[in-house]
Amino acid sequence: MTPHTPTPGQLLSVRNLCAAYGPAQALFGVSFDVAEGEVVTLLGRNGMGRSTTVKCLFGLLPATSGEMQFAGTSTTGMPSHRVARLGLGLVPEGRQVFANLSVEENLVATARATAHGRARPWTLERVYGMFPRLRERRGNLGSQLSGGEQQMLAIGRALMTNPRLLVLDEATEGLAPLVRAEIWEALAALKAEGLAQIVIDKNVGAVMRFADRHFVLEKGRVVWSGDSAALRDDTRVVSQYLGV
Repeated sequence: MTPHTPTPGQLLSVRNLCAAYGPAQALFGVSFDVAEGEVVTLLGRNGMGRSTTVKCLFGLLPATSGEMQFAGTSTTGMPSHRVARLGLGLVPEGRQVFANLSVEENLVATARATAHGRARPWTLERVYGMFPRLRERRGNLGSQLSGGEQQMLAIGRALMTNPRLLVLDEATEGLAPLVRAEIWEALAALKAEGLAQIVIDKNVGAVMRFADRHFVLEKGRVVWSGDSAALRDDTRVVSQYLGV
């Protein structure tokens, strides 16, 4: 197979990605890309392949075929720790904070100083500046935090790896409206700084206001892609594939 050549300014390239859980195929030729500084969404109902795609990106599930490149380096078959070193940061579904570590211990546990050329690397002070509540709770265990505080901690922990691309899997799921608004405000600030993001979220209205482009998945395939204006105008897609 001839390697795919990314276009200039492209940060992530996924081409014809297939994956399976045992004998059950879950992804059928998924293709999408993310440019430097761009915010892209993976949309669709539960079980349609969004989180499976994320697992493949991070080497948590091996691809059965296809190609993934990040910053010009092939990550296909690469172990997860090497993928993270390249500059991919994950805010996982369910937050997955370390329950028996303090807030500050959670933040420094996987921190990396490499700033990937950024003028302002992420430090404890920067994370505390973005989420003041984490500073207030810095000595509390992860298990003692509210759901919203745990989500802030999960985002802060990912930022402490100083990623070039931040992937957020259901970052606002189950949160109170005021906390959701705070999370969206933080993500908008990250976008304004030029941090590329992949967002998986059920709040279609919020992601249409926030993201640049969208990829809709149905049964492990990309069935639609386009910008926010096109998604807003295509009521069939919104109704049929997103259930809104």
